[in-house]
Amino acid sequence: MISTSPGRTTICKSHAGYGHSVTWRRAWARLRRDVVDALVVALAIVVEVEIVIKHGQVNEPVLAVAGLFFVLPLLFRRRYPLVAPCVSLAAFTLAATIDPSGLSHIDFGALAGIAVLMALGTVRDGEGAVVGLALGMTAVIYVQSRFPNTTTSDLLGALVFYGGAWLAGRALATRADQTRELRIRVAQADRAREVAVEQAAADERSRIARELHDVVAHSVSVMVVQTSGVRRLLREEQRREREALLSVEQIGRQALTEMRRMLGLMPIGTETPAALAPQPGLQHLDELIAKVGAAGLPVKLRYEGEQVQLPPGVDLSAYRIVQEGLANALKHAHGSQAEVVVRYDDRSLHLEVADDGEGGEGVPGELGRGLVGMRERVALYGGTLEAGPRDGGGFVLRADLPIEARS
Repeated sequence: MISTSPGRTTICKSHAGYGHSVTWRRAWARLRRDVVDALVVALAIVVEVEIVIKHGQVNEPVLAVAGLFFVLPLLFRRRYPLVAPCVSLAAFTLAATIDPSGLSHIDFGALAGIAVLMALGTVRDGEGAVVGLALGMTAVIYVQSRFPNTTTSDLLGALVFYGGAWLAGRALATRADQTRELRIRVAQADRAREVAVEQAAADERSRIARELHDVVAHSVSVMVVQTSGVRRLLREEQRREREALLSVEQIGRQALTEMRRMLGLMPIGTETPAALAPQPGLQHLDELIAKVGAAGLPVKLRYEGEQVQLPPGVDLSAYRIVQEGLANALKHAHGSQAEVVVRYDDRSLHLEVADDGEGGEGVPGELGRGLVGMRERVALYGGTLEAGPRDGGGFVLRADLPIEARS
């Protein structure tokens, strides 16, 4: 949802929930890391407990110390992704060298080995992961060959078993990298969208300023001309009145000069210079609808309420809003027809542009830029703008513009 102040603009299906989604994903990732660390600690405790339980079958002093290093180094896997699992491999190798028979009786040692090989598979550096696989398979062959009564099939089975653990870790690492890259792209796209929205708003403000310049300049020019005409009709003895009108005329001309100077400071960009034709208003809707109909989208126009004389700026903004709404319907809706409703009441002008097309499920990029422009116009007069899917299919745009001037 996008809102403005003092006016309010509502755009359905916006990116408002994106921040909540990112926060939830970060919390879930943190929880997952904590759970894995807790499992590593739990596995280390279980290994130690098993060593104590089988005190008559193992060399307790050696395996009790080496057993701590079977999995606990994995707690440092994020900082030392290759070194930490290799420390565990060294612990297994040392235990197999000193007490191979006792190590063969530690059932949870196999589970610890799986964890170590999976950790080697999660090394993000591809070359590092391959080096880890080579070291892991070497350690597996050495440890398995030290066990009593080991056969060739036992060696092959151990290689396949622990190699599968490495592949599982590699698959998890690949998926994590893809997810991380996707998140980066989403963040970049979101930043690009924000920049595009800001640029669209700036462009629309520049366009509004130029259009309103024409409206205000025309009104001030009329005031200056009428003041000059009245001044020339005064009698000779009406010196004070003539001086007052001359002052008004001079101030008006200065205002026109300053307006043109300020307008010249605004960036033009790729915009073409303003046409010499007068700015359009709602009285030109018939021509606009005829053009849209000729382009392939039939439009019904309906007026409700008693038509009143609108301020020039409101009249121009109302026309531009209808124009942009029909342009969006023509580009994105792919519908069979559209309808424009212009409703007057005592204080506001209500506009509605609706279509029966298929463009109501979201806000595409170009459509979003158009809504940004309409939002700027509506906010200028303290009105409201709502856009989104309508009941029964299609897209609807509603705008309310106060007719009375704001104090």
